[in-house]
Amino acid sequence: METDGGKIFSLPEECISHVISLTSPLDSCRSSAVSTTFRSAASSDTVWEHFLPSDYKSILSRAVHPVEYSSKRELFFRLCDPILIDDGKMEVTLSFKRFSEVAQLLLVWWLEIRGKIESRMLTPKTTYGAYLIYKVDQAASQGLDFPNQETTVKLGAQVSKHTVKISPDDAETRRNSRMFWRFLNWRGMMLVPLAQDAGENNNAARAPRARADGWMEMEMGEFYNDEGEDGEVEMSLMEVEGGDCKSGLIIQGIEMRPKKLGGRASM
Repeated sequence: METDGGKIFSLPEECISHVISLTSPLDSCRSSAVSTTFRSAASSDTVWEHFLPSDYKSILSRAVHPVEYSSKRELFFRLCDPILIDDGKMEVTLSFKRFSEVAQLLLVWWLEIRGKIESRMLTPKTTYGAYLIYKVDQAASQGLDFPNQETTVKLGAQVSKHTVKISPDDAETRRNSRMFWRFLNWRGMMLVPLAQDAGENNNAARAPRARADGWMEMEMGEFYNDEGEDGEVEMSLMEVEGGDCKSGLIIQGIEMRPKKLGGRASM
């Protein structure tokens, strides 16, 4: 295969490394499968130093425990796991937003998002919050305004449940939501006094927060990591009662951030 690759394989390895460094960590890993030349170029420190935060040396110097690594590629993946810095007052980790792929909801009737993480990957004796990171494609969005969604975060016997509203609120949304809840009352499907219809329902729901990076985040719940090596954190967001088709939701992922250590530094 390598002999059929044309002139690209005649390029110096440092040139290939430079090109790969302009892509993403995911693309770099994929390019390793092209040939032995690409594998060597994609693993070089030139590539992976470009993916590291500009202040990574400062972060390493402030780490509570020394971070050992043999290459910049290994360092990148070590920093994808939480690292305590500043005498344990802060935790840092590389955000997966650096990866180029996200999940987009095309068309479903039942909305169900689930995630899991082993508690041993998190700092023990620490309270964490789980945050859904997402966007709503307003041009393709439907069925996300109402009913509201339900989130659950569970670790062992701890269960944190909340009603949330993933769609940004506006006057039209409130009007449509009010009509929906009154329709349910009229059909006898849900006996809710008019004073407690969509308006109050939305007020009781958690709203998303806009982030500086252009995404939104919704706190799904929290838990205290006291399960040692054997626990598993389960997270979910669901809406299965509305019966309408849903689309336009773009999911980046779920972030876990400590709530009692001064917050997680974003990279």
